[in-house]
Amino acid sequence: MSTSSAPLPPPFDTSALRGVVRLADWGVIRAQGADAATFLHGQLTQDFALMGLGEGRLAAFCNAKGRMQASFVAFKRAHDDILLLCSADLLTTTLKRLGMFVLRAKVKLSDASQEVAVFGAVGADVPAALPTSPWSHLAQEGWDWVRLPLAEGLPRALACGSSGSAPAGPELPAALWAWLAVRSVVPMVTAPVYEAFVPQMLNYESVGGVNFKKGCYPGQEVVARSQYRGILKRRAYLVHGAHAPTVGQEVFHAADAEQACGTVVSAAAHPMVGWDAVVSMQTSAADGQALTLGAADGPALAVLDLPYPLLADV
Repeated sequence: MSTSSAPLPPPFDTSALRGVVRLADWGVIRAQGADAATFLHGQLTQDFALMGLGEGRLAAFCNAKGRMQASFVAFKRAHDDILLLCSADLLTTTLKRLGMFVLRAKVKLSDASQEVAVFGAVGADVPAALPTSPWSHLAQEGWDWVRLPLAEGLPRALACGSSGSAPAGPELPAALWAWLAVRSVVPMVTAPVYEAFVPQMLNYESVGGVNFKKGCYPGQEVVARSQYRGILKRRAYLVHGAHAPTVGQEVFHAADAEQACGTVVSAAAHPMVGWDAVVSMQTSAADGQALTLGAADGPALAVLDLPYPLLADV
């Protein structure tokens, strides 16, 4: 699927891409204690009580209205020691907010960003021993690896190790990592879009970020109602254009010049020309409408195919 009058991006050969890159824009929250898993199970959109040591989780932290305050890639280093990787610009706010719910639970939450380094790995530098299922976890030679969904057919993973160290591999340009992250259409919540979306508006139910069988968590009723009543009117889409979008910028469509139909969630420069972005947008606007960035008369955008199928409304 592609729409609008914006030019489509040219093909880009990713077959030889590989390398590792330090992700300075990621932070780390550590949850330690006998109740660490049960505490997080009651606060986030994914199951932490049954998570094994060989698994990771994509999860959201929502307010009472189901709006996402943060998102995490998480894994257990031990059954009482869990690391939550999130956007660094939301870490302090998120840590404080999570801490309000600890009460008598036997769990200690802390900012571990100075002790734990976060890297991204692509292609041949993703360990062969890491299971191929997205969100799998592998502890190997002092590094914790979590498999991410494919981007442009390439394997990707997050790697966590002691600060000051780095996994083996050539250096990958940060711009290429950012572009692949956009192309995977699994956006993380950052400060400009704090409390802007329920998880389904970012397709989290389709990429392993929501468990509809687990117990309650803040916003659970809103998230479940959106899914089971078939009222999902906004989804995440991949778009391309000639001009640089900014996170939080509005997107418009031809049928309504006054009211925005979507919001930019993440963006990165295409390796050859133009920019790619993930936009959370009204589903009606993505179907054949002429889309523009920033204003009704702004630069044109083309909607590209998603790299995964959407989970149907229940």
